[in-house]
Amino acid sequence: MKILQWMLCGVLVCLAASAAERVDRGVVAVPAGAGQVHVGWRLLRADASDIAFNVYRRPAAGGEAAKLNAQPLTQSTDFTDFAAPAGVACEYFVRAVSAGRELEASSAGVVTVGAQEAVAQRDGKKPVVPEAAFVKIPLLGNYTVQSVAVADLTGDGKVDYVIKQPDGNIDPWEKYWHPSAGTFKLEAYGHEGKPLWQHDLGWAIEQGIWYAPYLVHDLDGDGKAEVAVKSGEGDPRDKDGRVQSGPEYLAILDGATGQEICHADWPGRDLFKAEGYNLASRNHLCVAYLDGKTPSIIIDRGTYKHIVIEAWKFHDRKLERQWRWDNKDLPRNYQGQGSHMLQAADINGDGRDEVIVGSCVLGADGKQLWTTGLGHPDSIYVGKLDPARKGLQIYYNIETGQKSNTMCMVDAATGKILWGYDQPTKHVHSHGLCSDIDPAQPGWECYGAESTNHTFVYSRLWSCAGQLLSDSLKWSFGPYAVLFDADPQREVLLGNRITKYNGPALATVSGKFLAVADVCGDWREEILASVPGELRIYTTTIPARDRRVWLMQDPLYRNCVIRQTSGYYQCPTLSFDPATGATRESGK
Repeated sequence: MKILQWMLCGVLVCLAASAAERVDRGVVAVPAGAGQVHVGWRLLRADASDIAFNVYRRPAAGGEAAKLNAQPLTQSTDFTDFAAPAGVACEYFVRAVSAGRELEASSAGVVTVGAQEAVAQRDGKKPVVPEAAFVKIPLLGNYTVQSVAVADLTGDGKVDYVIKQPDGNIDPWEKYWHPSAGTFKLEAYGHEGKPLWQHDLGWAIEQGIWYAPYLVHDLDGDGKAEVAVKSGEGDPRDKDGRVQSGPEYLAILDGATGQEICHADWPGRDLFKAEGYNLASRNHLCVAYLDGKTPSIIIDRGTYKHIVIEAWKFHDRKLERQWRWDNKDLPRNYQGQGSHMLQAADINGDGRDEVIVGSCVLGADGKQLWTTGLGHPDSIYVGKLDPARKGLQIYYNIETGQKSNTMCMVDAATGKILWGYDQPTKHVHSHGLCSDIDPAQPGWECYGAESTNHTFVYSRLWSCAGQLLSDSLKWSFGPYAVLFDADPQREVLLGNRITKYNGPALATVSGKFLAVADVCGDWREEILASVPGELRIYTTTIPARDRRVWLMQDPLYRNCVIRQTSGYYQCPTLSFDPATGATRESGK
C-alpha cells in the first residue's frame, strides 16, 4: 500500500509538461563494503503500480550476465550485491518486469570493487566515520568548481553536467569587490565523464555569481537541454577592472556543443543609474511554465530597490519576449522586495507557474499578484511545508531589519502571514534551512540566523506551525540537507559530515559542497561536490525500505534544481510532503 501511495503521490503532483524529460533508469553502482556493491535505479511516474525489477551483473570486459535476485524486486529500487568479484570491473543493469514479462535492459552502471571501499575504520577506540561512496567526473584541469547544473544535453535519457569554473565569488559591493583575475568558463561533461565542450564567458562577465547566472533545461521541447546564460562582448573593463559598459545578452547555447544559437538584450544598466554599480550588477535566472505547458526563461535585474523582470520563450531557435515587469512606478511595498534567488512555482493550483521575486509575487501574465511588503529576503522556500494546511507555503528569512516577522511562513497563494518571529532583528542572513529533519515534528522545520556585520549572533529553529524548537543550534547561517538514509526525513550536512538531526554521523564527504539533487539511483538524493580536478557525485549505500517516484518528476523540485546555478544556493523543496504523503490538495 505504501508503494502505491508514493507512486500516486508522484503522479498527482507532476504536470505533464514539466515532467516530460525522457530519462532512463539512472542506474548507479558503487562499492558498499568488502565485496559488496550497492545498485540503485529510478522508479518513474509512468511505471505501472505492479512493476518489478531484476538486477544483472556482467564483466565490463564482456561475458554473460548473471541475474542476482531470486524473485523480481517490488519493495524498493535498490539492491546490494554481496558477492561482487574483487578487482574486476563489472556492469550492473536492471530489467523491468511487467505482467510477468521482462522488458528491455537499462543502461549500466560500472564499478570495480576494491577501488573505493566505504567501510568504517577504527582509530584506537574512536570510530572513524567513512566517506560516502561517490561517482567521479574528471575535469579538464586541476581546478575547483563554483556551481553545477544537471540535465540531459544529448537526448539519450541520461543526466549530464554543466559546471562553471573557477570557484570563488566577487561581490559587487565596494567593501568586497576586487578585479577578476580571469574569465569564467562553462564546461559540459557527459554522464559517464566525457568532456563535451568549454565556453569562455570572456572579460565582459566578471567572476561573481551576480554577474553570471546560468541555467540548463530543455527550453524548446526537442528532448535535449539548452544552456541559458548572461553574456556580453569583447573586453569592456574600466581601468580598475569593473564592467560598466558594453552590450549584455541573454544567450542560448546548444547543450550538446556549447555553440551560441541566439541572443537577446538583457535589461540594461541605464535603467539603474540612480542605484549605481553595486545594485545594477544583481542578476538572476529561472524557468517558469507560464502556460502550464512550455518553459519560459525568466530574467531579473535588481534586488534591493529597482527591479526589472522579463519573460522570454525560446522557439524555432529564436528568443521572443513575452512580458516585462518594472516596479519603478509601483507602490512602496513593491520596492526592494527582491531575493538573492528567483523561484517559479504554481502557488495557486491553476496549472501555471507564478514568479516569486522575493517578498512579492508576479502572476503568469507578468502582473503583480501580492506582496508582504516585508522587504528583501535572503532566502525563500516554497513547497508543501505544512501538511496540515491546504495549498503550498513559503518560509522567509528576511534580511531587512524590523520589529517582527523576519522569520515567517506565509500562504503561497495569497501572501497572508501564517506565523512569524515576534522579536526585532537587524539582519537575518544567508540561506538558512527548510527541510523535514525532525521525525518528531510533522512537516518541514525552518531555520534562520540573526547577524551583526555578517557575523552569526543567534539562531532559531521552528516547526512548520511556528513552534520554537530550538534557540541554541550553532549552525551558523544554515546547513544543507539531503535525503540519504531510508526514512523520509532529510539528514543535515554539518561541515563535511552527513548527520541525523540530534543524532550520529552517517558518512563524510570531501571538497566544496555544490548541490543536492536526486540525480541518479533511487529516490534518495546525491550530494555534488568539487575537489581539485574532480566533480564528485556522492550517493547512499544504505538499503532502502520502500520505493518512490524519481523526485525530479515533481515540477517544483525540478524547478528548484534548475535555478540552483543563479544566486544563493538553497536545497530543493517539494510540492508534497514525503513523510505523510500530503499533497497541495490536502489539509485544512
